[in-house]
Formats: sequence, structure tokens, C-alpha cells
Amino acid sequence: MFMVWLKYAPQQPTSAPVIPRQGTKEVRGPRRVNVVLAAVREYLKYAVSIGSAPTWVIDQLYEVGDGRDLPTEVRGEYGVPHGYAKVRHRLHEPDEPVDRATDEEIVALVRACRSARDRLIVLLMARAGIRRGELAGLRRADLHFVLDARPLGCSVPGSHLHVIRRDNINRASAKSRNSRAIPVDALLMQAHDQYVIERARNAAAADSDFLLVNLFRGRIGAPMRLGAINELISSLSRRAGLQRRIRPHQGRHGFADNVMAAGGKLDELAELLGHDSPLSSQPYLHPSHERLRDAVERVPSPRLFLEGPHS
Repeated sequence: MFMVWLKYAPQQPTSAPVIPRQGTKEVRGPRRVNVVLAAVREYLKYAVSIGSAPTWVIDQLYEVGDGRDLPTEVRGEYGVPHGYAKVRHRLHEPDEPVDRATDEEIVALVRACRSARDRLIVLLMARAGIRRGELAGLRRADLHFVLDARPLGCSVPGSHLHVIRRDNINRASAKSRNSRAIPVDALLMQAHDQYVIERARNAAAADSDFLLVNLFRGRIGAPMRLGAINELISSLSRRAGLQRRIRPHQGRHGFADNVMAAGGKLDELAELLGHDSPLSSQPYLHPSHERLRDAVERVPSPRLFLEGPHS
């Protein structure tokens, strides 16, 4: 009953009973309902632990069993069965495919840019797979756009950039605690060179160590805000005449899809995206119908080789 109430109760408090009928629109989706249920379960577990709620409450929340019906690998040390608990109340959350920005949309965004800085932002997301927070937190020293970075004290070969987690004044931060180096291509290097020339014309931006700074509005020379990147991509989507509004993360999805389409491996993609485990990269694997057809057509047709005089 509580789950039904969560799905249909209005956002504003009301004393009217919640009675869903045919055609009644849900107020909260499965994901939001599950989040509330998780919080309630934790509260009730705490109440049981301090004695303010009876212990049978746990049986109402979890299906408790032992591990004898589980595979040997997960039974515990020396095969001793461990107890486990399965949540009783949880709604199924449908898998939503990760949406990507197509190559055509990225090209349209680049063409809609009115500055070298904006072009660099679009290309860093689409050609390096950088998150919005990582993008706004980049420092100029993080870019090693040289063939040999050893004189800079860096052993990573070839042109690349470093993503490093820091506390930044614009509240931008890398999601992963582990730093990573991302190789870059000639297109990104050219876009960066054009931005360096554009930025050099503004004396107020000279002292900032941040890569991306305000050049046209706001406090000139200050690092770009996270929200400013969202506003930029939305504005470019409208200016390019796209049928939908592109979000910053969709450029990252497009990068991941292109890496896999070019023959990349899952461990390579995980390293490029900054995932601790290759399993975290699996949601980004959303092959197009063209890729699926190509995969099938790459499988050779079976042939029956006859032996003997009639072969």
C-alpha cells in the first residue's frame, strides 16, 4: 500500500485519500520509488537496532536465507554458507538505453560555434569523452600537446591530456579519484591552438591556470561554471537547428560508441572513460543497427567441403 501511495500521491500534501483508477498518471517513477523505499528500510533497520521497533520488522523487509543454494564461489571462505537477505519490496526499473550524440550532431554543434573556445569544448567532450566536471576543472598544465612530454616530467608517450581530481573554486571536480591520461588527435590539438590564440588577445585571462575561462561575458578571466557548459550546448543545439537539445554527457556517449565501433576493447574504454571497473563501461555499449548488421556480416558463411572423387 505504501508503494502504491508513493506512485500516485501528489507532490503537495493533501488529506484526500489516494485512490488510483484506470488511466491515473503516476507521480513518481520506479527509480524514485525505490530510492524512497531504500531510505525507509535503512530507517527501520536503525529502529530495530536501538530497540524502538520489533525484530520481526526485518522479516517484513527482507527475505532472509542462507547461501546453500548459491554458487560455491560466493558462499564464503572455505565454502561455509553465509546468510543473505533479499529486498522484498522493489519496483522493476526498466533499462533505458544510453543516448548518444551522433557524429552529424557533433559536426552541427561545431559549425554553430562562434569562438575557438566553444569549439574546443565540444571537441573535448566528443573526441576525448571528458565529463562536464572534468572539463571545467582542466588546468593548462594538464595538457601535454607535444610529441615527447618527458622534458615536462611526464612519461606518457604522445600528445595527451591529464584528468586530475582537485578542489576547484568553480566547484568542478573529476568524478573518479584516480587520475588518467587520455590520448588526443590532431583535430583536438588544432582546436586548442586556435583557442590559445583567441585567449591571448584577452589580457584578463592571462593569469588564470584554468584552461576554460570566461572571455565574452561574466567576470572575464574567471573559470567557466558547470552551468555555463550546459547553457552553451543548449544554445548551440538551437543555433544549429537540431531537432533535439543535446546534453553534455551525450558527447561522452558518442565518444564511447565510436571507440567500440573502431575495434576498441572494454578495458581500453574503461581506462579512457575513467571507470574503475570495465563493468561500469557496459551501459555505454549501445551499438547502432548498422553496427549489429556489420557484426553479423563479418561472420563467414559455413562451407561444406566434400572429400573424395566428387569434391
